[in-house]
Amino acid sequence: MSETNDSLAKEKETLKSVENAPTSEKLLTYTKLSGPGWLQGAITLGGGSLAGSLYLGVIGGTQLLWLQPIMMILGVLMLSVIGYVTLSTGKKPFQAINEHINPVLGWGWLIAAMLANLVWAMPQFSLGTGALQQNLGILVDPEGSKSGQYLCAAMLFIIATVVVWMYESKSVKYFEIILKVLVGIIVLSFFGVVIAMAGDLNWGSIAKGFVPDFGLLSRPADEFNVVLDKLKDAPAAADHWKREILGSQRDVMVTAAATAVGINMTFLLPYSMLRKGWGREHRGLATTDLSIGLFVPFLLATTCVLIASASQFHSKYEPGLLSQDNISMLAIKQKGAYRKGIEPRVGTFIEKEELDKANAAQKKFDDGIKKTKEKLQLKPAAWNAKLQSDPELYRLGPWYDLINEKVPETERKLAAMLIKRDAGQFATSLEKLTGNKAVSQTIFGIGVVGMAISTIIILMLINGFCMTEALGAEMGGPIHKVGSVLPGITGALGFLFLWGNADAKFLLAVPTSVFGMVLLPIAYFTFFCMINSKELLGDALPKGGKRVALNLAIGLALLASTIGAAWSIWSKVKWTGVYAVGIFLLLALGGHCYRKLNQKLDRIETKLNE
Repeated sequence: MSETNDSLAKEKETLKSVENAPTSEKLLTYTKLSGPGWLQGAITLGGGSLAGSLYLGVIGGTQLLWLQPIMMILGVLMLSVIGYVTLSTGKKPFQAINEHINPVLGWGWLIAAMLANLVWAMPQFSLGTGALQQNLGILVDPEGSKSGQYLCAAMLFIIATVVVWMYESKSVKYFEIILKVLVGIIVLSFFGVVIAMAGDLNWGSIAKGFVPDFGLLSRPADEFNVVLDKLKDAPAAADHWKREILGSQRDVMVTAAATAVGINMTFLLPYSMLRKGWGREHRGLATTDLSIGLFVPFLLATTCVLIASASQFHSKYEPGLLSQDNISMLAIKQKGAYRKGIEPRVGTFIEKEELDKANAAQKKFDDGIKKTKEKLQLKPAAWNAKLQSDPELYRLGPWYDLINEKVPETERKLAAMLIKRDAGQFATSLEKLTGNKAVSQTIFGIGVVGMAISTIIILMLINGFCMTEALGAEMGGPIHKVGSVLPGITGALGFLFLWGNADAKFLLAVPTSVFGMVLLPIAYFTFFCMINSKELLGDALPKGGKRVALNLAIGLALLASTIGAAWSIWSKVKWTGVYAVGIFLLLALGGHCYRKLNQKLDRIETKLNE
């Protein structure tokens, strides 16, 4: 304990010594002392960020490069606010909110953060397992078995648990080093992917993509407009596909915004600062720490993924979906998603009777494929080879033959372009750039596994803080450790038994991210109240022009998160979500009145005692 106190005292002296030093010297000192910012970087570089970047590239190309950095800047601002309040007061935020702002907002913040930890852990286990098996070829499931998935989930759980428990021991320095290494691996892996394809990229379009274009909320990306122009003579078709593109585009934009900063990240930062013993002297370091450990790695990693995704998938499609002459294993894998996309339009061009016959023939064809596969009992590689050697089996089937004959090519292309891609397809596409399948799969796989493990670790760490605050327990005690393990348990079991059979494992991160976006304004509004509370901050309350500028920036972040939440609620759950939000606001109003009444009663009691 004495050693820790001596180290902290020396750290404070170092910070005081560089208060008036040149910026370069100050930044060098801050970089050496950084810590909590890297924890934020480790959690934000997870499945949600990867899926968001991947799908942004598919749907918007490089035109949406600006979105994630802007949302992260707003997120860093809000994290800086809660960091400033915590370091200025030395109080635990949950207690400070309950005492000085509103107990309903405090409990809403804590419960929302815990729910996010328990839910977001599931896609991280899916992400990590998918990368281990598909990209790195480790613990691949035998035919008809899930034993590989069980082993992958167990391995991820054990690694994360060991690392998290290091945080509550004298090995905390090693914990931070491991997190920094994981973040570094993530960034370098995806940076290497872009370097490999540098010669094939349009750097002018990439630079232009960082200029904000909010019009993309109401119009498709340019490359899709080029295709839609071919439907000028078919207004009904053009309207349908424009709606489909815009729906996907908006959903992906909300997802990317939600995963930049999640509500559970806002819970982590102040407690990790207090855990390190930081105080008022660390306020300058805290902001720089967030930039070094959070913003820069996030910007580099997500930008590289989006650029690679845009170059490989934006306004592109698998030719085998549109013609038997170009049939491929990828087309066979994507045929279910392709059917889902084109099916709403087929009734316009084909009579019901003819469609019914095609559906019956397709069912017979698919059943035959399934029976043949079961009969031969071949391993995946051997089955694929068998499939490709038999022209009767190596095709999409009679329903697709009819569609490709009757439905206009432009509409079929659009349906194929809008198919969601998964990690395996993304990594496979990089073979053309690296020239080597093993290299592309390994580079991408290492980055993805790093993302998954680092995020699981931090989700577990946050939940430990949440549990101790909820029950008033001691940091590092048994309740803290139990709370830390819970996301690992829900994540592993949820992946294996709830979401483990999803067609595209990466897609698991999307609904989870929308869930997080709905909860985020709760935290932002609470921080807005805290930074303006004279009762809480005292002489640390921002003043003059600084306060005005800060409130304008916070208001912008709050507005952006609220718009995203409103879109998520209305597009996913309609009036049910609206009613739920209304009930929460009424509870918050009741909490405000309750706190004010208690304050009034305390003042009356004080006067009577005098």
